[in-house]
This record gives sequence, C-alpha cells and structure tokens, in this order.
Amino acid sequence: MIRITDQYFWNFIFAIFFLILVVMGSIILETEARIPLVDLSLVDYVIITLASWRLTRLFVYDLITKFFREQFWDVKKVGRGFELVKPKTGPRRTLADLLDCAWCFGIWATATIIFFYLMTPYAIFPVVLLALSAVATFLSNLSRLVASKIGE
Repeated sequence: MIRITDQYFWNFIFAIFFLILVVMGSIILETEARIPLVDLSLVDYVIITLASWRLTRLFVYDLITKFFREQFWDVKKVGRGFELVKPKTGPRRTLADLLDCAWCFGIWATATIIFFYLMTPYAIFPVVLLALSAVATFLSNLSRLVASKIGE
C-alpha cells in the first residue's frame, strides 16, 4: 500500500531542486570549467573523494555544525527541560532528514565539491584542506583503535 503524505511532496521538490542544480552546474562546467572532467587524474579523484567525505562528516556529525543542523528541528518542552524533535512535515523536515543522513547529504556535498573544484582555482585550498583533514581524522581514529586493542 502506497502512503501519500505531505512529506513526499517536499522530498520530491528538493529532489527536483537538486536535479536542476546538477543540470545547471553541468551546463556551466561544460563551457567554464578550468579543468575538463576528462582531464581529472586519479589524484584529483582521491582529493575530491576525501574532501566530500569530510564535508559530509562535518555537516552530518561534527559538533561544530550542530548549531546549523538544529535550525531545522523543533524545540519541544519535556518536563522541566527541552528536547529537539524533527518537524512532522514540511521543508524543514526534509532539511532535517537531509542533515541527519550521511548518504543523503553526501550526494549534495560531492556535487558541491566537484563543481567548485572544476570551476575555480580558488577552490583548491578548501578542497585540499578538507581532504587532508579527512586523512588526519582517519589516522586519529586508527591510532585510537590500535591503542584500544593494545590496552586489551
């Protein structure tokens, strides 16, 4: 049984918006890219991949961007305190879902990284910064894992 809700409408609207952005970005890159897509090397793909992973992690999980994610949640009074809950429907629910899902946000993050990496030489610094940050995060987690296994 298919259930039609208001939320499907907003998810569809955001999907169409993303599709339009990708098509427009592709048209712009076709004529304005500083690096044609066919000229990307393996190193470029690795940098783009690492930067996309780090940007996704930054917006979906990291505490430093929690304030941004919380803008799309509702505050609900519970007893003497408050808690954040996702809105039931509407565009804020779609954005809350997007920022709560690494798989979902990762597509948007990767499209953004690719566009700016191909479009302008000024994107190299933030993209490489994100990529190196991804490697540093991985190495930090690996060393923590090794230390925990040695301590057992």
